[in-house]
Amino acid sequence: MADIDEPARVTSAARDIAADAATIFELIADPAQQPRWDGNDNLSTAEPGQRVRAVGDVFTMTTTKGNVRENHVVEFDEGRRIAWRPAEPGQQPPGHLWRWELEATEPGRTRVTHTYDWTDLEDERRIPRARATTSERLRASIDRLAELVEGA
Repeated sequence: MADIDEPARVTSAARDIAADAATIFELIADPAQQPRWDGNDNLSTAEPGQRVRAVGDVFTMTTTKGNVRENHVVEFDEGRRIAWRPAEPGQQPPGHLWRWELEATEPGRTRVTHTYDWTDLEDERRIPRARATTSERLRASIDRLAELVEGA
């Protein structure tokens, strides 16, 4: 039985954005664009030319603390769904996952759901940061995406 004080290990946020799914997805699937909308203020840079196209792709990001992360794409459906598991270079992912799901709700509007799942995270050093990744932080990323595409 889970400890009552233990936070949920799956956190998500959702919002409708006034833009088509393809436009939004392009910002998510291109790692070089991710620092522009990262609501966790964790991403610093990614080299251009790493656009995700399939499960099995790996893209590299540098965090604001200067750490390099290899992100292993584990779910991919162009324009609809993408998820990756970050890892230190050359290492296996420690068990957390970032997922984006997009669903057209009507022409020019898309429901965007962002999920952070740390159910399988066993690295004790990473658990405090995982706990700090709240739905509000996930929503901040969605809100920044909305600002970028709705203002375009």
